[in-house]
Amino acid sequence: MRLIQMVDLKTQYEKIKDDINASIFEVINNSNFINGPQVKEFAQQLAVFNKVKKVIPCANGTDALQIAMMALGYKPGDEIILPVFTYVATAEVIALLGLRPVFVDVDPLTFNIDPNKIKEKISARTKAIVPVHLFGQCADMEAIMQLATDHCLDVIEDAAQAIGAEYYFSNNKQFAGTIGTFGTTSFFPSKNLGCYGDGGALFTNKDELAKTAEVIANHGQVVKYHHDVIGINSRLDTLQAGILLKKLPLLNNYIDNRRIAAAYYDEALKSIPQIVIPYRSSVSTHVFHQYTIKVLAEKRDALKNYLAEKEIPTMVYYPLPLHWQNAYKAYNVSNESFPVSESISGQVLSLPIHTELDQEQLEYITANITAFFN
Repeated sequence: MRLIQMVDLKTQYEKIKDDINASIFEVINNSNFINGPQVKEFAQQLAVFNKVKKVIPCANGTDALQIAMMALGYKPGDEIILPVFTYVATAEVIALLGLRPVFVDVDPLTFNIDPNKIKEKISARTKAIVPVHLFGQCADMEAIMQLATDHCLDVIEDAAQAIGAEYYFSNNKQFAGTIGTFGTTSFFPSKNLGCYGDGGALFTNKDELAKTAEVIANHGQVVKYHHDVIGINSRLDTLQAGILLKKLPLLNNYIDNRRIAAAYYDEALKSIPQIVIPYRSSVSTHVFHQYTIKVLAEKRDALKNYLAEKEIPTMVYYPLPLHWQNAYKAYNVSNESFPVSESISGQVLSLPIHTELDQEQLEYITANITAFFN
């Protein structure tokens, strides 16, 4: 049996190495390393895939969030609503821009921001809601978009973990990241669509916002050495764009493989009383960036250690909600409790899931989980 990994990028590469190597050689041979033609071509192809008007490539998913907030013109002291159970990048850019992160608890089933708890956090200073489509399925965007409309707020989707997921409105469907004012994503290597370094992008259907974001990402300049606004330096390398061009046509296949693995896990683990398998939302497809179970009865850490002894890697995403992180405690001015996030942070455990998991590996993983509880 091959060594089990959380994400097996090497085996994935070996299956497409001829195409990847050819793409890398083409970029090196042409030596157009910054803003080469592959960057524009990838942006166009991703826009077609996602059925969105504009894709603005950038250096990483964190920059994408920052560029979106800069393009929307938020000022220090403005409030941005976000889930308290998420990766730190979502809050990080808010704080770096002098904005105030306002935390909201999450739904106990999907782990996504709970729309029922957003309204009570909206104030006169609120400018935007940032739903994070966690682990591979969309937050409840119909409810969130209605709140945004009612209160004249922007919506910036953090879709870094959910590219390719579809949200079902009552009268149509849209891809994650294409619903709000802006969507953002990451091409970090372990993502469902990952490059071989850092990379990211913004999505929008608004032409003027797209132009503003492009200018901000390019040092605030339209004409070289003429800087009209304060910007940053955030580019998707041509090498990475060339790699992503080869992987984008495979994304649906990659998602299918993840779903097959998830279905195997479901069937093998659903009868274990101490495990809660991932919930499937009725309004979103799931692309399983992570397969995250809840382990009850305070058995999570013991199970994690047991599996490590069997050479089965697992990860805890995330061990601390943001209001417990030292860097962000000051933003919880009322010392508020977020009971769902506090509870699940001690229960969640992500199992290996990627495009290259095979039957033997899945059998070994689930057999050892079953053995632990027997």
